[in-house]
Amino acid sequence: MIYSTGDEPPPPRAVPLGYLVSQYPTVTHTFILREIRTLRTLGFDVRVVSIRQPDRRPDRLSPEEAEEFRLTFCVLGGGLRPVLRAHLRTLLLRPRAYVATLLYAIRLGGWDLRRAASHACYFAEAVVVGDYLVRAGTGHFHTHFASTPALIASRLFRIPFSLTIHGSGEFDDVAAFHMAEKVAQATFVATISKFGSSQTMRASAPRYWGKIHALPLGVDPDDFAPRPQSNPAPAGPFRIVCVGTLAPAKAYPMLIAAIARLVEKGREVELTIVGEGPERQSLEQAIVERRLGGVVRLAGACNHDGVIDFYARTNAFALASFAEGVPVVLMEAMAMRIPCVATWVAGVPELIRDGIDGLLVAPADPEALANALERLMDDPALGARLGDSARLRVLESYNLSRNSARLGETFRQYCVAS
Repeated sequence: MIYSTGDEPPPPRAVPLGYLVSQYPTVTHTFILREIRTLRTLGFDVRVVSIRQPDRRPDRLSPEEAEEFRLTFCVLGGGLRPVLRAHLRTLLLRPRAYVATLLYAIRLGGWDLRRAASHACYFAEAVVVGDYLVRAGTGHFHTHFASTPALIASRLFRIPFSLTIHGSGEFDDVAAFHMAEKVAQATFVATISKFGSSQTMRASAPRYWGKIHALPLGVDPDDFAPRPQSNPAPAGPFRIVCVGTLAPAKAYPMLIAAIARLVEKGREVELTIVGEGPERQSLEQAIVERRLGGVVRLAGACNHDGVIDFYARTNAFALASFAEGVPVVLMEAMAMRIPCVATWVAGVPELIRDGIDGLLVAPADPEALANALERLMDDPALGARLGDSARLRVLESYNLSRNSARLGETFRQYCVAS
């Protein structure tokens, strides 16, 4: 069942730990689902709070997602009554803190009326979040992609919190993101790369740097098992896949331009872009303008099993991003021994060592991207070597179980002891 704000949560088991996410479950953040489920196997009673409902109807969720949805408390989507109950209860129990925190949230928005209004909305969400966590007996909560409501809820309800900084969006405007404030108030800050740690430190006071930890994400190597090497390569065009939200930072026009260069040179290629997002219409137009309708396909969003199926039928993975954190989709492809070509932005070089685990090229350079893909087309042995090394790289440094255990130890170090 999904607990409404008026229901009493079940008594905590094991080590109670809240998890606040912007939307759960969702196809674009399956790594959060994996992280939560792994932490439960490590003895944490994770209570998930999602600001929004899932990105699909319940009947379109996978069995794992449906199970998580049943266990998740959603702030929005349940009507106005439970929200009002949470606010009334908080106002009656914490009147001074309620008013002071509302003013604090509005001040965070500054003098811009639109931002002040958005922060008032964050406050409204934070009250519902904190009310639930208090009644659930949660002594600490962690957040992905909902750090401003987390900051406000922690201040109002005096519940310690920690957060994961992904990048690169959080680093675009660290003042508007309230980076310094969040680092100062958080129990600890997890970043998914050393690059992310450096940027978080750059935006915060040195006295807080000791609680900033690079804790990489990971994938389950068994879930993304390699294709049998004995299978012959599929006949036909050289198949390239890219998985990700259709957003400006992903630089899909650069990837399409690289494919156009290969086609102009007479190379037989096929690109499949898996994902959905705001740039779909402009990408469709670019494909038409470049006359690549039979070469580039926008496959839309798909679930975990669908993504694996695309991986299983591809020759290479390509990522042309202008900005990234450390893409989990790269880890997935690498775990399946798929040779990868990516841009050397942000934390990507920490995952892929150029010429060892994959090929890295400069961003905004379609010619370099096309040349790297052509190297893989002309040298299958190179692709095999890169794929083998990529698989080992994931096993050694981006294994979900091992990295989730490190996160769990960090929770125990900072949260359980306090």
